Amino acid sequence: MTEKNHITSSCSISNGTVNKDDHKAFENHGLDISAFLLSVYQYFHFNYPKFYKMDNLSKLGWLAAEILLQNDFHKYNYQPEEIGVVLTNSNSSLDNDLKYFDTLKDIPSPSVFVYTLPNIVIGEICIRNNFKGEHAFFIQESFNADFVAQQVNYLLDNNILQACICGWVDVLGREYKATLFLVEKKKTEKSLLFSAENMNSIFNKN
Repeated sequence: MTEKNHITSSCSISNGTVNKDDHKAFENHGLDISAFLLSVYQYFHFNYPKFYKMDNLSKLGWLAAEILLQNDFHKYNYQPEEIGVVLTNSNSSLDNDLKYFDTLKDIPSPSVFVYTLPNIVIGEICIRNNFKGEHAFFIQESFNADFVAQQVNYLLDNNILQACICGWVDVLGREYKATLFLVEKKKTEKSLLFSAENMNSIFNKN
């Protein structure tokens, strides 16, 4: 385990609640996922019209990334090619795939079809922030912090990246959860050592 890399920010969205760096930032219970994600977007006063066209997986990941990067992250300290994204989930894009399948009974919907790949959420995050570094999306049965740590440490330790957003973004029906980590080489007063143990602690707490 390297001691050069640190979690400088985290964000979790699940069960009607948004947590940023272990603090509750917003909650709105009793809504379906689409209404809840819209309420998060409106509460944080985001202004990105493309949000409304995204599928729920992309909305969830995009919102988590926007909140993750608020306040303390200065992307202009890095070149676009130095910031990457590594995400995982267990359901791929199945939530949207099922919606697209339903459109086949009538007229196939191109606007739904475009989101039938899980890595589209990475594209939405990167387009928004002009990130051009390495990125990958892995499908796993459950959140595997050891695997994520191995992938991200390799990218940072070999100077392929200087910063990386990583974690879990998953949606299926009414169930949704995103837990993202911003990993950088710098150590700050609030940062945590980037380790599987620390990721699991945050993931399981929220």
